[in-house]
Amino acid sequence: MRRSVDEHLEAVLGRVTALPAFDQPLMEALGLVLCEDVVSGVSLPGFDNSAMDGYAVQAADLAGASQDKPITLPVVGEIRAGRSEPIVVTPGTCVRIMTGAPMPRGADSVVQVEWTDGGTVNVRIVQQPSLGMSVRRAGEDVRVGEQVLERDTVLGPRQIAVLAAVGRARVKARPRPRVVVVSTGAELKEPGSRLGEGQIYDSNSYTLAAAARDAGAVVYRVGIVDDDPKKIMDTLSDQLVRADLVITTGGVSMGAYDIVKEILSKTGTVDFPQVAMQPGKPQGFGVLGEDEVPIFTLPGNPVSAYVSFEVFVRPALRKLMGQMPYRRSTVQGVSLDAFSSPPGRRQFVRAAARPGDQGWMASTVGGHGSHLLGGLSRANALIVVPEDVTSVRAGDQVELLLLDEESG
Repeated sequence: MRRSVDEHLEAVLGRVTALPAFDQPLMEALGLVLCEDVVSGVSLPGFDNSAMDGYAVQAADLAGASQDKPITLPVVGEIRAGRSEPIVVTPGTCVRIMTGAPMPRGADSVVQVEWTDGGTVNVRIVQQPSLGMSVRRAGEDVRVGEQVLERDTVLGPRQIAVLAAVGRARVKARPRPRVVVVSTGAELKEPGSRLGEGQIYDSNSYTLAAAARDAGAVVYRVGIVDDDPKKIMDTLSDQLVRADLVITTGGVSMGAYDIVKEILSKTGTVDFPQVAMQPGKPQGFGVLGEDEVPIFTLPGNPVSAYVSFEVFVRPALRKLMGQMPYRRSTVQGVSLDAFSSPPGRRQFVRAAARPGDQGWMASTVGGHGSHLLGGLSRANALIVVPEDVTSVRAGDQVELLLLDEESG
């Protein structure tokens, strides 16, 4: 089976549905998609209060106050934030007040302490306030019954702030998907252990687990399973109970020991198309178990696995979370290097991209081999070369898939 990149992504997104929403504690909802309209049950502010440390006054008492003609008023009390004292400001008096404290009855303005001598019995005021100065009025920010957030909003720190301010301890949102990552291959060893002849460290499970966590998922890295069909199937079966999505890496090509492809092909629910892309041609996708948990079986070459994640898995995770758009953004830029591209395949070339006065500029990093992680570590973008383009010249316009949010 042969597919284009777009056809395979369409097949993936067609099998993935957004996770059901449920009430989440406020801090757990950070980064999640809101699934309700939020209407405030309180006003913000909830009462008239002082915006400054100073003195609550009647502005008319201070007409003409200046450095040359200061006015002195008796201080008849003090109000701190969190306290509501039964104090009344009558004409010719004032109350010492702190930022956030409720305005006393009778006062219409606040004189900031910098305009005074800071007195506690009598206070000398050297500047005339305008009527209503430094007073925060009840409901001037949000009124009772006003909608503060719309459904489908991604909850960031500012949205969490308003939810807390209107008294919401929980909110209905789609949860983070639980992702299980499994590496397969008898040649793999855990980082930190001693390598034997012909063995390599397992970078793929760490790469994919980190990428899934970066995409917002809760990740369970199972680690290495050797090329034993029963162990692989047992591992996958055991993990389905805690997975909204499974990622395996390795064993999906055309070789005699590509066990993942061999055993999952028999399920009838996982397809193994050849996708017209480089790197990442051998792909596998389908569902497993009674709950039809989506499973991605990605190539074993490290760069192929990472690019496959960005092109196919990240959009699936975003759909599970209800986040739009599903794909990372792309920008137009200029390639600073010349290189060739295979006909009939969409190539994803590792690049270091930076914005400049004339727009984005991208230099290729490392080689094009799907095993070359050194170049990938220096890349912050992928140059996306269409299937019908076989060469890119220095100075050509190219499409850039940005890999880091801060790149933009």
